[in-house]
Amino acid sequence: MSAEVPTENRTTHPTSTVVAPSLVKRAVTAAAVGNVTEWFDFGVFAYMAITIGKVFYPESSPTAQLLATFGTFAAAFLVRPLGGVFFGLLGDRIGRTRVLSTTMILMAVGTFCIGIIPSYSTIGIAAPMLLLIARLVQGFSTGGEYGGAMTFIAEYAPDRRRGFLGSWLEFGTLVGYILGAVVVMVLNATLSEADLLSWGWRIPFLISGPLGIVGLYLRMKLEETPAFARLVEEADQKEQHAKKALRTIFAQHWPAMLQCGGLVLVFNVTNYMLTSYMPTYLSDVLPPSIGETESYLLQIAVMGIMLIVITFIGRFSDRVGRKPVALSGCIALAVLSVPSVLLIQHNTTGTVFTGLLIMGLMLVVFSATMPSTLPALFPTGVRQGALSISFNTSVSLFGGTVASVMTALIATTGDVMWPAWYLMGAGAVGAISVWFTKESANQPLPGSPAAVEEPAERSERY
Repeated sequence: MSAEVPTENRTTHPTSTVVAPSLVKRAVTAAAVGNVTEWFDFGVFAYMAITIGKVFYPESSPTAQLLATFGTFAAAFLVRPLGGVFFGLLGDRIGRTRVLSTTMILMAVGTFCIGIIPSYSTIGIAAPMLLLIARLVQGFSTGGEYGGAMTFIAEYAPDRRRGFLGSWLEFGTLVGYILGAVVVMVLNATLSEADLLSWGWRIPFLISGPLGIVGLYLRMKLEETPAFARLVEEADQKEQHAKKALRTIFAQHWPAMLQCGGLVLVFNVTNYMLTSYMPTYLSDVLPPSIGETESYLLQIAVMGIMLIVITFIGRFSDRVGRKPVALSGCIALAVLSVPSVLLIQHNTTGTVFTGLLIMGLMLVVFSATMPSTLPALFPTGVRQGALSISFNTSVSLFGGTVASVMTALIATTGDVMWPAWYLMGAGAVGAISVWFTKESANQPLPGSPAAVEEPAERSERY
């Protein structure tokens, strides 16, 4: 049984659905705040990578420690497609809100458990094995989280504001990453290395417990999306669809899934290059020129600027279209990746900040447009399942492996320009995917009637 949107908040029309503005605002806020918690949990692991390597793999060389840590980081991405299949299909069956609450619980539990795992010096090889299990729980949770959150906001948003409202999802992601970076920076600046390795590293992971409770409360207060509630009303069609959902997705929607995979690739390679690998690139690959605390401050400043501009870009995509905005990001990757990495390699405060800022502004183009672009690739009946499967498969293969691949390639070849080459390749794949993607700005979602926010807008447009 699925929750339905109360009739006082939702009205239907043969050609449109109207949702109260207050409900739209509450839904977007709750989804975005939940995303803050989810990505604080996930981001902390990346920022603590070097310390985690020393705690759980102390007998290895520094490079081997990093490879092992990033391998554990990447392991979570291996199960993300499984989480995407499970939670995506479940969301298409029982509704978006229940799945979003469940993924929040799993992520908080997985992250909290990392904070209480004994170190390698205490229980030996069992320590990294338990760490791996906790990461797999995180990955399984995330497999259902992002696709579900994108679907949820897209189905609540009015057609003409979907880009703007969808960008708030990534606003929440950035806030989560910033909070994680701030906590880790403070710990590194205030604790001795001995205290950090002994107990200090646990603090960010233990914080996830209270944060998870807050996120869970907000998500449990959400009503079901109008698009899914309308689907529930067509009970026979929904029941028939549920019995063959997975076969339908792959048989009928594989072209859209390929497009989605390409768009996700360019989005997430850029994302994980900046948020997961650049901290290690600055501290471990380049000669020590700027301090670790300064490095964190620079990255926090870049993400702060991204926070300022992301919703403006989302709103801009509502006016000019998703395709021109996303394509400009792909072109920027081809043109600016080498300059940004060269600036970072110069390794002064000014050049590192400028290089990271260029990379961050290239990323924010995708962050602002993908939450509204990707759900529009699929009809309501299979949206969460098809989106979650294609999204998480692409992230697992290309996004979550960025740090491991970069570490291995640079260690093997000695070429520190690999981040630039990788970003340029992602830009090329993204440009091809954008070219074949149908423009979705100001258009109803496939399988749904037009969505408007005010009755006056409906009468004006329809």
